[in-house]
Amino acid sequence: MGQRVEASGTWIPGDFIVVSSRFNDGVQGYWVTGQLRVAERTSIAVAIGWAPDRETADAAVEELEAGVDGTEVPVAGRIISDEGPQVPPQSDPYQLDRMSSAALLSRWHDIEQLDVYRPYLASTTASAGLVDISSPAPEEMSPVNWLNVFYAVEWAIFAGFAFYLWYRLAKDAWEREVEEFEDAAAAETP
Repeated sequence: MGQRVEASGTWIPGDFIVVSSRFNDGVQGYWVTGQLRVAERTSIAVAIGWAPDRETADAAVEELEAGVDGTEVPVAGRIISDEGPQVPPQSDPYQLDRMSSAALLSRWHDIEQLDVYRPYLASTTASAGLVDISSPAPEEMSPVNWLNVFYAVEWAIFAGFAFYLWYRLAKDAWEREVEEFEDAAAAETP
């Protein structure tokens, strides 16, 4: 996740939805999202841009709806993990506070036998008077996976113990055979 990608597809009319409680560089506002049909019966949710207030977001939705003409559009952005659906507040059951492909799918049109990518695409270039969404690259983690190193050491210790156990069993069996041979040899000589 967090990789920059480019996709192209067609916007589905009626599926531009506003998601609230979205932060852009520490300022709370709204995202305008849309359904981008990238292949036949396959879509991805796209966060198109950020708006500081609901009026600006609603105006952007109207502008985007007016511009939908079925032509293929390129979209570049960052792939981000789905936040999962959440029960909407009782004050407004149609309000979305999380970017969830599943929640958006329940409001999209033309969804029969539709495959939807679970992660969503945060567009790097906003349109319709919206502000670009700030989606910096994820922080680089340590290139060393210490859990894997621990497991490798653990298996090396286990292999060493198994080899030692085999060696002791073989040595004890050999010493027993030598002892039995010496006892048999001592019993034959008077």
